[in-house]
Amino acid sequence: MRRRVRLVAAAFAAFAAVAGAGVCFGQPAAASGPADKRLYSPHARQLFPDRVFFGDTHLHTAFSTDAGLVGTTLTPDAAYRFAKGEVVVSSTGIPARLQRPLDFLVVADHSENLGLAVAIRKGDPRLLANDWGRKIHETATRGAVELATRGTLDGLRAAIGMWHAAVDELEDPLADQPELQASMWRELTAAAERHNTPGLFTALIGFEWTLMPAGNNLHRNVIFRDGKDKADQVVPVSTYDTQDPERLWDWMEAYERNTGGRVMAIPHNGNLSNGLMFDDLTLTSRKPLDRAYAERRTRLEPVVEVTQMKGDGEAHPLLSPNDEFADFETWDKGSLGAEPKYPRMFANEYAREALKRGLAYESKLGANPFKFGMIGSTDSHTGLSTPEEDNNFGKLAPLEPSARPARFDEVMVGRYTSDPSRKIYSRMASASGLAAVWARENTREALWDALARKEVYATTGTRLRVRVFGGYDFTARDLGRSDFARHGYEKGVPMGGDLRTAPAGKVPTLLVVAQSDPDGANLDRIQVVKGWLDAHGAIHEKVYDVAWSGHRKPGAGGKLPAVGNTVNVQAATYNNSIGAPQLAACWKDPKFDPKQRAFYYVRVLEIPTPRWTTYDAKFFGVPLPKDVPASIQERAYTSPIWYTP
Repeated sequence: MRRRVRLVAAAFAAFAAVAGAGVCFGQPAAASGPADKRLYSPHARQLFPDRVFFGDTHLHTAFSTDAGLVGTTLTPDAAYRFAKGEVVVSSTGIPARLQRPLDFLVVADHSENLGLAVAIRKGDPRLLANDWGRKIHETATRGAVELATRGTLDGLRAAIGMWHAAVDELEDPLADQPELQASMWRELTAAAERHNTPGLFTALIGFEWTLMPAGNNLHRNVIFRDGKDKADQVVPVSTYDTQDPERLWDWMEAYERNTGGRVMAIPHNGNLSNGLMFDDLTLTSRKPLDRAYAERRTRLEPVVEVTQMKGDGEAHPLLSPNDEFADFETWDKGSLGAEPKYPRMFANEYAREALKRGLAYESKLGANPFKFGMIGSTDSHTGLSTPEEDNNFGKLAPLEPSARPARFDEVMVGRYTSDPSRKIYSRMASASGLAAVWARENTREALWDALARKEVYATTGTRLRVRVFGGYDFTARDLGRSDFARHGYEKGVPMGGDLRTAPAGKVPTLLVVAQSDPDGANLDRIQVVKGWLDAHGAIHEKVYDVAWSGHRKPGAGGKLPAVGNTVNVQAATYNNSIGAPQLAACWKDPKFDPKQRAFYYVRVLEIPTPRWTTYDAKFFGVPLPKDVPASIQERAYTSPIWYTP
């Protein structure tokens, strides 16, 4: 069933109790007596995060050259209106609307040639004031004609080829138009300011720094805590300025010193970095990582985008052969450029492996360069943040919903290799994902601060809710407490937190509550993923099933039977006759060694539902692609809780 609103009153009430009460981060005012009316409302003195907000930190509009020059016409204004729940007509003329509005959005257009496509379309006189500007205007115009007259697939290739040929002639295409770049940035920040409504919808200001040495993806989304007044004091740094992440950090630190503002960077798509995203050497100097590097990276890059259009980066089946759910929306066929370098590539690309290796670094350096939380986002280049499987507008305007073959068959990675096994096609793109943020209020400051402290989780597009606390004194009785969250903060730490040396005889215990998306699928199971460093310096992992729906029992080797599958592929429907609307667990680490560094994060799986390609095949009456699954299990990954002796 594509649209089903389920009124599960008991589940909502239980989750409201979980999410609604909590503990102060500050100290409550001291009571002056039992009849002190000033203290009647307990919520007036509680400052804990009591709500989860869903949004997208990675959306592109026509202001991104790789979107605007291949047909995207939607502006940041349109992107924000769409995210807020309005009907917006897409670049290809299709009315579009989200099932439910987002709570927040970052329009993260590429800083490289920011707004150039818009300037070309408008015939901006500042662009046409020199020979190069006139040439790129002419080239882009011819590319648009190719795109319109030669069909989606060939036209897209021709347009991109023309664009690259023109840009390659100048190291920094906008170097001669600094005011144009700055004015485009001010337009982008102005749109965010217009749509930012504290408490209702948050428009965070940001951009993408698009590092791609030899085609290897090392991109970062740079997100400001601040408003237009501070963000406008700079022009976004680009890869024309530097191709070293450490110099990006220099720029960020200079911004903070000069403006008093705050800024963070969010890496994404380590799975396409060819082993460089979580490397053991610095990118430019190729020096081993040291403590200063580790501390700086963790502070400036507190979270990583692990799931989005270009594949899922949580785990890989070759790295986690005992994890039956590790092979999910996997893009592992190299970078966007050179061929992969096995076997180093995977170990330095996937989040779980980086988290494990981070434990070894902390033991060696006293600091962990890979101590990050996890979020998802879309990386859509259409101006439409559409992570829903049955509402997927694709990554690029030419790949918006259509029965034409390019919707499934466009080559996205591996275009220039003759080996078909090295190619990634548009049908393999994911509809992912969303960032889920636990915060007190829907404001720039509260959301940014939650990202900074890692009290966030990733979903693959679903809006299932997950809350996790770790401590030493939790029991199963705590799952039924009316003050669940307050107790969780008082006696432990939330996702993204740290547990220090365990008291004698105590074992880390996780309290986990998960609730299904009210407009989506039931839950299959809750899992805890543990990584640890043993006494010999070796790193390990284990995935534990800790709560599940139905009356299934683990079989040989502790493997839990599959939940089942209600998907009708031909009709592109499913039903919630299996699974559970809510699951909860109190889990104690059965193999805890108080001397070993460890982390724990939670993965929650939904029951199988149709993949976007299945919905498309039904809607357009075209054959279902054979090399992608007909159904998938949407999921969430929480930020870890670390144990440090």
